[in-house]
Amino acid sequence: MSLSRTTRRISLAALLAVVLAAALLAIGPGRATSAGASVGAAAPGGRHSAKPVIVLEHGAWADASSWSSVIPELQRRGFTVYAPPNPLRGLPQDSAYLHQFLTQNAALQGQPVVLVGHSYGGAVITNAAVGAPGVRALVYVDAFIPDEGDTIGGLASAEPGSCLGNEAFNPVPYPGAPSGDVDLYIKPNLVPGCFATGLPARQAAVIAATQRPLAASAFTEPSGPPAWKTIPSWAVIGTGDQIIPPAELTFMAKRAGARITDVNAGHLSLISKPSVVTRVILQAVQATG
Repeated sequence: MSLSRTTRRISLAALLAVVLAAALLAIGPGRATSAGASVGAAAPGGRHSAKPVIVLEHGAWADASSWSSVIPELQRRGFTVYAPPNPLRGLPQDSAYLHQFLTQNAALQGQPVVLVGHSYGGAVITNAAVGAPGVRALVYVDAFIPDEGDTIGGLASAEPGSCLGNEAFNPVPYPGAPSGDVDLYIKPNLVPGCFATGLPARQAAVIAATQRPLAASAFTEPSGPPAWKTIPSWAVIGTGDQIIPPAELTFMAKRAGARITDVNAGHLSLISKPSVVTRVILQAVQATG
């Protein structure tokens, strides 16, 4: 006797359920991933190539929100991104803080890292990446790229054109400071035409109001052995930078053997040209694969 149409439908549904259950058992627990998860594709031979984690270090007179236009672009592409705070207490302290984040953070252990620094953050990543085995690439954005023994103050004044002379700062003592050290704030009226060139006046005013100061001692502390001597590097250079003269940015980048991308921007290209900065970070990611 032939099966009714309803019976045939029930039998087909039951068969599909059995096939699906068998497939899930074959995959096994823990193998499924959510959309956009930071998991590498399978490599030949059954190995998995981990997708790099991207760590962003901000510079002086800023905080991690300076990366707020770059971070979503990277996350949209499935990358895990961290933007830890830069203490801005001095080059040895700030580099040690980031080094601990890179080497002692359980979430980063065994993961390849692309390390990105803006401005003073470039000096920090240069020192912090030494002895951090996960770091596979360095990306400098309008950033200092010191060699051993260099100081931030010396590099900033090596070429004419920086708008940050002594008269540009409001010095403020801070509790527990080493003898003679102070916090340096950029005078708010100088931020739009010096630090935040190319940005709308309202945005520059917010940056002036929310700036985090840099300890004056950071300008004179010598940099240690540079990570760029053993780790490949990339550099974004704002051709209108008035904090670090473009000629000096170019000199430092060439000395480090960095792949250079010029951009028509001021010192804050990570804010005014985030698509360019993101593209260079992705170039570094591709080179680590």
